[in-house]
Amino acid sequence: MVKLGIFGDKSILDEPKSATGNIQFGVKYKRFSKYPIIGENHVIRSNTVIYNDVTIGDDFRTGHNVVIRENTNIGDNVLIGTNTIIEGNVGIGSNVSIQSNVYIPINTLIEDNVFIGPCACFTNDRYPIRVDYDLKGPKIRKGASIGANSTFLSNLEIGEGAMIAAGAVVTRNVPPFYLAIGSPAKIKPLPRALRIHNRI
Repeated sequence: MVKLGIFGDKSILDEPKSATGNIQFGVKYKRFSKYPIIGENHVIRSNTVIYNDVTIGDDFRTGHNVVIRENTNIGDNVLIGTNTIIEGNVGIGSNVSIQSNVYIPINTLIEDNVFIGPCACFTNDRYPIRVDYDLKGPKIRKGASIGANSTFLSNLEIGEGAMIAAGAVVTRNVPPFYLAIGSPAKIKPLPRALRIHNRI
């Protein structure tokens, strides 16, 4: 049993049942789950929660209050900002910058050199609650830039080097090196000067 806190010589788990009878402490993992693996030179700020069966590379940094759920794989040189939630079964490449208050649902793929601005929201359920649906998050291809406060329907592909404008509501796939802007987003080619990869 893991002790969550010590007060003098007593664990908070030793409190009377009346105080904790309706509270469940911690998580029961599957029999063969493994502790998180985190590479060298990391900075993990307060109140960050990293579940079992997570693998993270070198030079990893978080803000405060980050949640990273099980079966998530993260590459090298990744920043995850304050209050960001990664719901699990997510793949994140290397040299990725995810700003604060981003929501990343189950079954999302984020490739290398992606920038995600604050308060971006990805979804994985096209018909919430109404019908059974295979949860499919977006695929964000390498070098894409996602603007602040943008929203994405489920099962979309954002192409290599594409840009999503701040506040866009993306309802369909965005081809490589295209721009999505507006609500619902209109899609048009990027100006030639912006057809380059991010340098993160």
